[in-house]
Amino acid sequence: MKLQLQITTRDIPHSEALENHIRQKAEKLETFYPQIMGCRIVVEVPHKHKHQGNLFNVRLDITVPGKELVVTREPNEDVYVALRDAFDAAKRQLEDYGRRQRGEVKAHAPVLHGKVVRLMPEEGYGFVETSGGQELYFHRENLANNNFEQLEEGSEVQFLEDIGSEGFQAKRVSTGKRQIEEPEEAEPRLTGSAD
Repeated sequence: MKLQLQITTRDIPHSEALENHIRQKAEKLETFYPQIMGCRIVVEVPHKHKHQGNLFNVRLDITVPGKELVVTREPNEDVYVALRDAFDAAKRQLEDYGRRQRGEVKAHAPVLHGKVVRLMPEEGYGFVETSGGQELYFHRENLANNNFEQLEEGSEVQFLEDIGSEGFQAKRVSTGKRQIEEPEEAEPRLTGSAD
């Protein structure tokens, strides 16, 4: 095992079985991200209540190149369940961190602009023409603000292009600039400049 492991227990008696269980869980983390440099695990019972069972808190501080990942989970009455939940969350964080380092962050569809060219109000659908002249189907349920009755042919709209069962279609169609909110990205995108 390459990583430096530090296990701390607070307000609970030392248990060789518990420590071995933690070591096995920590070693398994390396299969999800091999460059882990260090891992500190704290298992504690923060408050002892007379009328309630002990609740175990687990905190993991995982040092990786360029970052420290911290995992804390809701307390649980079973120390092994608390450990399982914390290590599952750590696994997900390590996998996400590895994907970001490899540049495998999911790209979101760009917001496109067009205009409504045909409406079928009785059937609840219409067509948007893209700036490239392509017509895309949209259904009233694909409107971002549920204003199908207010749409008119020629209305300027924003939308996302998506593949449907019948081909490309417009989704999250909106007439206002603030209606389509692009999902926040974990890392900023780099854009090249046109020289």
